Amino acid sequence: MELANIEKLLEKYFEAKTTILEEKTLQEYFSQEEVAPHLEDYKSLFQYFSIAKEEQFTKHVPLKTKRNYYKWISVAAVAVLVLGVYFGNQPSKGGGIDPQERIAAERAYQETKRALAMISQNLNKGKEKMLYLNEFEKTKNKIFN
Repeated sequence: MELANIEKLLEKYFEAKTTILEEKTLQEYFSQEEVAPHLEDYKSLFQYFSIAKEEQFTKHVPLKTKRNYYKWISVAAVAVLVLGVYFGNQPSKGGGIDPQERIAAERAYQETKRALAMISQNLNKGKEKMLYLNEFEKTKNKIFN
């Protein structure tokens, strides 16, 4: 093979412009025993490529499919919601609450309401006192700054 032709093919090869046939020509040239002295470095490169081409991966790669449980959880949640709405709207067969229990429940509700109103009033008083503290804090900051 003509040396000038090999050098041109090498330039094309490193510019990634060679065809498969031209690459085979380079492979054949560098697989010979005698190569031009200034191209000796490329010989090991092409020998590596020919060896690497023959290598195969022999280990078994287990393929695990990832399960998407979120989809099934959302389906189950919708089913529970639908069943809850369906069975929650049906009237009870016992006829409701005993009248004495209803009166006791109403009394407990009124007591709770009264206690919460009293707590609310006390908290509002405390909130009013906090306004004075805020004014004091502003004035103190003006003096010390």
